[in-house]
Amino acid sequence: MPEGHTIHRLAQDHTAAFARTAVHVTSPQGKFTDSAALLDGTVLTTADAHGKHLFLGFGTAGDADQDAAENAGWVHIHLGLFGKVTLGPAPAPPPTDTVRLRLVNDTAYVDLRGPTTCALITAPEKQAIHDRLGPDPLRPDADPEAARRRISRSRTTIAALLMDQKVIAGVGNVYRAEVLFRHGIDPYRPGKDITRAEWDAIWQDLTGLMREGVRNNRIDTVRPEHTPEAMGRPPRVDDHGGEVYVYRRANQPCHLCGGPVRTADLAARNLFWCPACQRR
Repeated sequence: MPEGHTIHRLAQDHTAAFARTAVHVTSPQGKFTDSAALLDGTVLTTADAHGKHLFLGFGTAGDADQDAAENAGWVHIHLGLFGKVTLGPAPAPPPTDTVRLRLVNDTAYVDLRGPTTCALITAPEKQAIHDRLGPDPLRPDADPEAARRRISRSRTTIAALLMDQKVIAGVGNVYRAEVLFRHGIDPYRPGKDITRAEWDAIWQDLTGLMREGVRNNRIDTVRPEHTPEAMGRPPRVDDHGGEVYVYRRANQPCHLCGGPVRTADLAARNLFWCPACQRR
């Protein structure tokens, strides 16, 4: 499942390609046909992201601000495990019958396939989604103190809490594993045992790492002194790309201590950590 930086990058890409232009909206697959017909010919006024949720705001021709999206509504997209987005220059190729949503203007097109959610919603419905999500490190309105309060009262492991979108939005398996390693925190420590200083450092680090993820469109978490060039080691070869410390490196030597990276199942997701570097 894409992590939060990918969704914020998609919001930027949609804005760059379609904002302030009239958009031809279709649903070749047919599952979004009625909503697509309502939006066809409207203007994409804004794109917004919160955690793993993408919102495309549409208004009438001539609208020039985010509030205008209420005129036509918001398309709420959650990619889930199988959702894919393809963005390219116009003219758009013939669509396949797997395309749930296609947007086209004079210069670009975007196809959405296989999302968990693709629905036309109202502004109040959009706000209800924001209200149930935790703070997103990539949003300017994020309140890290709200997440800290929930974590400080919980006996749940910090690894599970970081993946709970009601606690903090946008963090997935990669950022969870990597930020805990970078701060030497055992993933099985209860949230209530995380000090304020540790939480402040985690939040600040997540903000920086995820902003880099948006800029580079990939996740890199190793510090400059631990890059392949600096350490004289081979670069990582993985479908996810990017240089990491522990994610998907089970049984490989830790870049810092040389001990084996461990993996275990936690809340139906694979957890990765170095027992030597992340002591309780």
